[in-house]
Amino acid sequence: MRKDARAQNTVMTENEITQIIVEVALKIHTSLGPGMLESLYERVLAQELKKRGLSVSVQQAVPVVWESLRLEVGFCADLIVEGKVIVELRSVETTTPAHKKHLITYLRLTDKRLGLLINFGAASLKEGITRVVNGLDE
Repeated sequence: MRKDARAQNTVMTENEITQIIVEVALKIHTSLGPGMLESLYERVLAQELKKRGLSVSVQQAVPVVWESLRLEVGFCADLIVEGKVIVELRSVETTTPAHKKHLITYLRLTDKRLGLLINFGAASLKEGITRVVNGLDE
């Protein structure tokens, strides 16, 4: 794992970014446990990713254009990491298909290729992580 992504001065791929996000999320879940507020996990995850040299936008407003109408805040992405990976956080017993559909739509509207749905409410975080792709060559 890269301790300081910026210090290496390299462009990271979506998969490399995702690997760091998952490692950090697992550490947080192990330490804090499941079921806390989403906003707590969001703040801690953002801080830990920044400590590793990644750029992180929190609650990033994303405009949506409908025909000639531009809505400045179509939705807010929980985290956008390195401008490439959208991370949507939940802290619920189980996620629903709607949660994944939201992330798919966010990826499509932002023209991003990879997203993570992380459910910190899951007893095992490995079962609480869903990887969603939008045209990413694997």
